[in-house]
Amino acid sequence: MKKGTVFILVAAMALSACSDHQSDQKLPILGVRKLIEKIIGGKTIIDTLFKKIPPFQFVNQDSMAVTNRDFDGRIYVADFFFISCPDVCPIIQRNMLTVYQKYKNNPQVKLLSYTIDPNHDTPSKLKNYAVELGVEDSQWEFLRGQKQAVFALAKNDYMVSVDDDTKGPGGFAHEGFFVLVDKERRMRGVYDGTNVQEVNKLMKDMDILLSEQDK
Repeated sequence: MKKGTVFILVAAMALSACSDHQSDQKLPILGVRKLIEKIIGGKTIIDTLFKKIPPFQFVNQDSMAVTNRDFDGRIYVADFFFISCPDVCPIIQRNMLTVYQKYKNNPQVKLLSYTIDPNHDTPSKLKNYAVELGVEDSQWEFLRGQKQAVFALAKNDYMVSVDDDTKGPGGFAHEGFFVLVDKERRMRGVYDGTNVQEVNKLMKDMDILLSEQDK
C-alpha cells in the first residue's frame, strides 16, 4: 500500500478545527475547495465551495441499483476491495465489520464497499461474501460497476489509489483506506483500514460527525 502520498495530500488540504471537548469538535473538510463570490444585500461575500463525492449509480449485492441518493441524510464510510484479494482486503473488511457492528441499525450510518474486480465479483458472489461476513441488511452496501468508472471514482474523488497491476497481489494495486463522508457528501477523514488504532479513531470521528450534524 502506498500510504505516504495520500496522507500528505490530505494533511495539506484539511481545514483543521479543535476543541477541548469532543462535543464541541468539528472534523476537517478534505479535498479541493473553491472560493466563490456572492452578492448579498449589495455586499460581496466570499464563500467556500467544498468538493463533494459526485453522483453515482452501481448495483449492490442484492442486484439492486444503488445511487448517491440512497445515502442522503446519512454519513457513510467507503472502501475499495475485491473478493479474491490475498493481501489487505481480508484485514480491512474484518475491521469494517467492527464498524458495522458498532453502528448496526443506526439509520444515520451506512457503509459502502466498491469492488475493483467487477469481472469476477458478481452480485451473487458479493452477496455470499456479505453473508459470510455476517452482514444481514443493506446498511453495508457492496457495489459493482464498470471497472474504469470505479477506478476514476476512487482516484479522482475519494483520493484512493487503485490500478491494475499484473505483478500485484491478485492482479491489482490498491490502498486499504476507509474514507468518512458526511451527509453533504464531503470527505471528512481518511484512515488506514488495516490499522486497529486508525479504525478506532474513525469510529470516534464518526461519533463527532454525528453529533456535529445533529446540531
